[in-house]
Amino acid sequence: MQIGHELNTKYYMTEDTNEVEMQSVNEEKDLGVFLTSDLKSSRQCIKSAARVRSILGLIRRQFRRLDKDGFLLVYKTYVRPHIEYCIQAWSPHLNKDIHCLEAVQRAATKLVPHFAN
Repeated sequence: MQIGHELNTKYYMTEDTNEVEMQSVNEEKDLGVFLTSDLKSSRQCIKSAARVRSILGLIRRQFRRLDKDGFLLVYKTYVRPHIEYCIQAWSPHLNKDIHCLEAVQRAATKLVPHFAN
């Protein structure tokens, strides 16, 4: 993956006596964080939001009624770690990425009726 320039650079590895051209990619997943050649965090936000939505579906199916204390325990245990995983590395700074994650958090609070009270 090339980061920061658009020069068409090719890299080679020597394998035995042959030179093999390395494949160029625009996206790489390392330690659960998606890195792109333009260093934008949109892909990571979309993947994190999708993962959290599936967890919220699981919580909705398993816990029919949640009070505030039960919700906070479940949220801090199952949902929040997926939203905050490696946040220092991919730090969402675009408004669309921030809104994507906030929409998931709003959906989580809808699991508890009258949560604002």
